[in-house]
Amino acid sequence: MVRKRFALGVTAATLMVAGHANAAEPAATVTGVEDRALREAIQRAMTEAKQPARSRSEARRRARDAGDEAVAVLRSEGYYGYVVEPDVSEADPPRAILKITPGPVFVIADPQLAWSGTPPDEGVAQRAQSVIRLTPGAPGRAADVLAAEGRAVSQVQQLGYADAAAEPREVVVDHADHTVRPTFHIAAGDLTHVDGIQVVTQGRSKSAWVQHLAPWKSGDIYEPDDIAELERRLRDTGVYDTVSVSLAPKDKATPDGLRPVIVTLADRKAKTIELGASYSSTDGPGVDAKWIRYNRLHRADTTTLTARLAKLDSRLEAELALPHWRRSQQTLKLNTAIFRDNTDAYTETGAHIGADLTRRLQPTIYRTYGVSLDVSQIDSPTTANGVTTDIRQNFATFTLLGAQAWDRSDSVLDPTKGWRLDVRAEPTAITGDLTMAFMKVQAQSTAYLPFGEGARTVLAGRIKAGQILGGTMPEVPASKRFYAGGGGSVRGFSYQAIGPRIDNTTTPQGGLSLLESSLELRHKFTDTWGAVAFIDAGAVGVDKWPNGDDFGVGVGVGVRYDLGFGPIRADIAMPVSRRSGDPAFQVYISIGQAF
Repeated sequence: MVRKRFALGVTAATLMVAGHANAAEPAATVTGVEDRALREAIQRAMTEAKQPARSRSEARRRARDAGDEAVAVLRSEGYYGYVVEPDVSEADPPRAILKITPGPVFVIADPQLAWSGTPPDEGVAQRAQSVIRLTPGAPGRAADVLAAEGRAVSQVQQLGYADAAAEPREVVVDHADHTVRPTFHIAAGDLTHVDGIQVVTQGRSKSAWVQHLAPWKSGDIYEPDDIAELERRLRDTGVYDTVSVSLAPKDKATPDGLRPVIVTLADRKAKTIELGASYSSTDGPGVDAKWIRYNRLHRADTTTLTARLAKLDSRLEAELALPHWRRSQQTLKLNTAIFRDNTDAYTETGAHIGADLTRRLQPTIYRTYGVSLDVSQIDSPTTANGVTTDIRQNFATFTLLGAQAWDRSDSVLDPTKGWRLDVRAEPTAITGDLTMAFMKVQAQSTAYLPFGEGARTVLAGRIKAGQILGGTMPEVPASKRFYAGGGGSVRGFSYQAIGPRIDNTTTPQGGLSLLESSLELRHKFTDTWGAVAFIDAGAVGVDKWPNGDDFGVGVGVGVRYDLGFGPIRADIAMPVSRRSGDPAFQVYISIGQAF
């Protein structure tokens, strides 16, 4: 056994030495370049050699090849007065050497723009000249010259000349004054006017519906941003696997000279089924299933049937989403449901019908208006003369909604930078066993600050506040009050457990005001695994604002596993100051960050 181990050790050592000997190395040794960044750029550009040269002729060939690669780097960095001398060392085995004298950096001088054929409108020509942005005296780097040409061509295209293209540029390198004088030749072509949309695929979408999404009118001047906007509008519907939008070639123009826009769509599968699950150590498991039908009405609509079974929330729900309803950037959602909410504070059984209209004002700003009607029966505890009993009330609740959301974060499920803000107001009128009206308002803001090496650490914060205006306690029905505690609120506490309680019980009473805040420190150790430390705080008050006695604080840690589209999270949290009935800790498992 000892001999076998010795033999294995010798073999491993031999392989390691051989591997080291065969390690790739630069094809040539560079001398004469004092600028470290330039020297490293030249070395990176060289082809690596897996083994030393076997002869002087092979070493010389390597030196010549490396010299060509070095020249390309020198010219790209603005060194045009270089001297590159390939050579071979006298060592055995021989090694390729590059003796380089970079010379002075050549600088930009007098960049010009010339037009091939008919020039564009004078204003367009001036705009193209303005975006070249080559500063006289700056290093004459090849990448900067190419980028300037690209900006000029793109600017002309943006201003309606769809066929604008760069022709061979003229670059004069003057060794007398060490300057680089570029002249860009651009063929602008004709000013392009667009026609309507041609849908070239026979999918489930009606051609007329696609055409109404165009952000231009027939005869308008071509704008690349309009083409990109149409593609984004189609992608945002979520009913297509692929979307392609492009301007028709010049030979496809109409007799009036208008160019159609070609749209190619590939529908996603018509139906999908989604299954989900959640778990809380006090609320138990929850499961839900969704049946989704896409493009049933041939206008990128989505029909969703949802069944959910959980201790807190069970429901059967149907929703129809109509994107770009009556106008672009506007989605109408119609929904109806029968539900049963069974919480420590109340049990509510009823039916719901509603409609929401969401308008995208800007790429990250959304405004929503809504209306809903709920018919429900609520069982909730009340105290009279020191005795707690359950009362049953029947209500019809009519609610309006006005909300606006700003989302400047970089991800829905796993944000690492940016911020979000959501504000909403819900005027509510109730009739039945009790008649009253009130306004429920609330706002929530979150922010994400990355830092550290590779921005692998994120400091995330959340704050939420709400009030019920015009309502009084205990007249506001239990299901319409504010509550705090649980996985989406203050972790460590049971659902609704923070705030005032019914006298001599552990039953949450709810309130007319709410304050919540959270702070998380998130860190990714690998591309898939991460950890979180957090502190949550919240309060519910029966008056305008909660007082100091109404606050609850929870602390905890968690792990995250990145699924590619977002993380699955597992958190454990405990209340800092426990009251009677509060658990020692809570466990939460779900998909996506807590906020």
